[in-house]
Amino acid sequence: MDAVEDIKGRLAIEDVVGEYLELKRAGRNWRGLSPFNSEKTPSFMVSPEKQIWHDFSSNKGGNMFSFVMEMEGLDFKGALELLARKAGINLSDYQNSNTRDQSQLKERLFSVLELATKFYQIQFSKNRQALEYILKTRQFSKQTALEWKIGYSPADGTSLGDFLRRQKISDQDIKQAGLSTAYGGRKPQDMFRGRVMFPLQDPFGRVIGFTARLFSESASGPKYINTPQTILYDKSRHVFGLHLAKEAIRKNNFVVLTEGNLDVITSHQLGVRQVVATAGTAMTEQNLKALRRFTSDVRLCFDSDDAGVAATIRAIPIASKVDVSLSVIDLKDAKDPDELIKKNSEAWEKAINQPEYAVDWIIKHYQQKFDITSAQGKKMYSDTIIPIIKNLNDQIEQEHYIKKIARLLDVSQDALESKMQLGNKPTHRYKAHQTSPDADTDNLETIKAQDRLLALTLMQPKLRDFILPMKQEMLPSADARKFLQFLKANPDFAGDVNALPALQTLADYVKILSLQYETLYQDIDILELRYEAARLQTRLIEHYVKNQKRQLVIEMQSANETKTDTLLEKVKNLDKLLNNTREA
Repeated sequence: MDAVEDIKGRLAIEDVVGEYLELKRAGRNWRGLSPFNSEKTPSFMVSPEKQIWHDFSSNKGGNMFSFVMEMEGLDFKGALELLARKAGINLSDYQNSNTRDQSQLKERLFSVLELATKFYQIQFSKNRQALEYILKTRQFSKQTALEWKIGYSPADGTSLGDFLRRQKISDQDIKQAGLSTAYGGRKPQDMFRGRVMFPLQDPFGRVIGFTARLFSESASGPKYINTPQTILYDKSRHVFGLHLAKEAIRKNNFVVLTEGNLDVITSHQLGVRQVVATAGTAMTEQNLKALRRFTSDVRLCFDSDDAGVAATIRAIPIASKVDVSLSVIDLKDAKDPDELIKKNSEAWEKAINQPEYAVDWIIKHYQQKFDITSAQGKKMYSDTIIPIIKNLNDQIEQEHYIKKIARLLDVSQDALESKMQLGNKPTHRYKAHQTSPDADTDNLETIKAQDRLLALTLMQPKLRDFILPMKQEMLPSADARKFLQFLKANPDFAGDVNALPALQTLADYVKILSLQYETLYQDIDILELRYEAARLQTRLIEHYVKNQKRQLVIEMQSANETKTDTLLEKVKNLDKLLNNTREA
């Protein structure tokens, strides 16, 4: 049995997409406004016949699983689980016994935590002090309290456990949900007692744990207690508030990351909802990857104390690794977002729209800490900043900051490079790192050119002479490279993706190409199509030559005379390739 195919058989792609977008019939297909870009003319297409979707503005496309992954910020497993629930399919029927037992345990624990959440909410509605703390002290509305499922845990230490046992929940499941503790063989006690409860929810909105806060300043014990690590809750992966923030993150194309859960709730109540939090300042690669599914623009709003600065420094190499643009929001008139919003909500909205790139912020921060006019100050400053620059993945970015620090300290660039490379071999690794909107636009247009050329040559075999001089490395996408290789090896291919087993892994991509052809080119004369294919071919080769030259220039900076001559010869060959293409 195949769960994916069974889900596809039960769900229509236009119905799945239609839950997120307004679609209108367009012949055999459906059309709507892109969810990824602001547009007035609909460019988003859904093909029920092919069971695929394609967004012409962003050039994204795929099947119903990839669409849910895009919209919900999920990996494939998460999308599979979501669509299985929609289709009324039990995934455990498709699993081995061990996996089935694990899945069933997770579902039981979700049910336990949902019951606990409702129990805490009822207790909250009855507790005057908890209500006063949330509604008056924190100034949250009743609607906010309901939206975030805020609750209260009774102080007696047994109320929740007694309630759950009356619902036929075992002590073992209560413990595995992170809701009880038991020491020395004594009767289990409730994990949370006498605290305001804030549910921790996964991207689907399912409760996976709690963070619990004391609301009395005179009470003893830590201010916050969180659910311990469980089969459902992993604090290194959890992003607080993402289930309610993801739509705003996608719409605004950036996310604000704060230290405190209450900062998030306060901002959401204001209407600024692209705000989430991690567990304090302990940001992880998994956290950033979860956010990267929605946006590459992450803006930190941590305290500017030593812990906040250290967290920012730790986050820079992680952001560089996962290709996230990390910046810092500086709050000048408040210690945290919650305080600033209560003072001046407009100042918060202004602050989040004026972030400073994290590396630049760190450079300025330590510039105020050290006396960079003295030799000792220059040493201490460079000791602090050089490791940060060294951990950047992009060599061009590294060089930019080395030059900047050299000017700032009034020292030679060679001295700083030597210090950075001390004890390490230089890698001379080049990675195209697109940081400017122009670069992003250029790359998107190149991918569009790649797909449209392949769409033309897929559906019009007479145009396949245009792909003969193309090399795989001239195409930016992995699927496109594979399909180029396939077309060259199968020049008589007629377009049936089910005809050849070699194409099964590219089936959705080939269907998207055929949809592009039907939408853009189907009624155009073959002569016009030849002009279009020639234009697209030239566009791709120009982009390839430009990138190759950029890499050769970088290699020349560290090459000896003999190698430089070889590199110059490569540049000449690239120029010849470009001229031949333009003259053809």
